[in-house]
Amino acid sequence: MLRTLSIILLIFSVAFQFGCSWFSGSQNSNSGAQQNSAANAQEIADANVALAEGSRLFDNGDTEKAIELLNRAVELNPDLAEAYFKLGVAYALIEARDASIVESQVEQTPLPGETRPKAKKTNSEKAFEKAIQAYKKHVESNPNDDVAFFNMGRAYNKLNEDEDAARSLKQAVKLKPDDTEYQTELGAILIKLAQYHEAIAPLRKAIDLDPENSRAIDLLEDAEAGRKRVDYTSVKTQTNSNSNANTNSNTQTPEANASTKPKPQETKETKETKTTPSANKPK
Repeated sequence: MLRTLSIILLIFSVAFQFGCSWFSGSQNSNSGAQQNSAANAQEIADANVALAEGSRLFDNGDTEKAIELLNRAVELNPDLAEAYFKLGVAYALIEARDASIVESQVEQTPLPGETRPKAKKTNSEKAFEKAIQAYKKHVESNPNDDVAFFNMGRAYNKLNEDEDAARSLKQAVKLKPDDTEYQTELGAILIKLAQYHEAIAPLRKAIDLDPENSRAIDLLEDAEAGRKRVDYTSVKTQTNSNSNANTNSNTQTPEANASTKPKPQETKETKETKTTPSANKPK
């Protein structure tokens, strides 16, 4: 009995060690594959392959390696708008991370008389600008590409060019009105422009398409609150204007009252008094 139990334990131990070894090897293999994919970025000769691999790495949280692949994609195809857009998003994440580190280590308040150098364009801004140029070129020959207009609007938004962002997003919504994400993004940019009345319709549409769209629900509350503020301010301004107009029409200055007061008519006696020579005046 004891011998049998020893054999069973031995078999279990060998099996456990083999399983651990296989799992560790599998993990190392996957990690090595990702490292090789980034290390061999320059060996990729197809822009779409580089874009796909860069997108995969980005989705997996490997942002810096994704940037290498995306840069390779736009190097192979300078008109690949999607690669520029994703490159801009990836760079923005890195820049936000680095900025938070700097802010925690460096005093941001300028000293008296200190002048700060003008900030240069960041890598993300450059990537978004190139993405917009590529999307513009693309939609000239593909005017019905709703995805291109949507991403172009998002790129404009990243650069705070809100009017252009709204125009692009409106076109995306026009081409594909039943997309809840398009409607939500359009509502968001209209709120950013303080166009609260206009933002309500697309946000309601987004919720109709997807009742679980929590972002659209929150944005709709903001839009309705903004509309109430605007309407209240408009009514108050109009009321004050009318009140001032009525006050001005009912109030006249003393000069105005004097000029409108009728003069007494001159009688015959008054005229004679004015024209009769003085008794002391020599003839």
